Amino acid sequence: MAQGTLVPTLPSEAEVILAKETSRVLASRKQTIEPLRLRMLDGLTEDTINLPASVVRMLIRILEEMACGNAVTLIPIHAELTTQEAADMLNISRPSLIQLLEEGKIDFRKVGTHRRVRFEGLMEYTRRSDAERRAALAELAAYDQDLGI
Repeated sequence: MAQGTLVPTLPSEAEVILAKETSRVLASRKQTIEPLRLRMLDGLTEDTINLPASVVRMLIRILEEMACGNAVTLIPIHAELTTQEAADMLNISRPSLIQLLEEGKIDFRKVGTHRRVRFEGLMEYTRRSDAERRAALAELAAYDQDLGI
């Protein structure tokens, strides 16, 4: 990513087990709106930190994914992606993404001769696309019911 995010790697078996245990412990805090106070013990030092409730929910979600053996990447909403990164996120080819950009279906900006796609714009496109697909499916289902299929 343009912002230098970490490359996702699959968790080891030990990390999967630890993620399962930790996510179970934190799951009871999922609905809280208060910060979570954590005490960290590391050999000779002991520190206490406060995690905002939104961070706790995000951490639980990350741990749940790791517990399933999945790699996780965090992308800031304001992040700008290269066309290849954006295409990879949509699981389409780069030329197909360029076509979507040129048709105005996804917002982008140019930096010199390079296109940059905001992550937020990419997610907006996926939300619109998913909504259109659901509407088309509902229309087909209604048509099938009218025909008695």
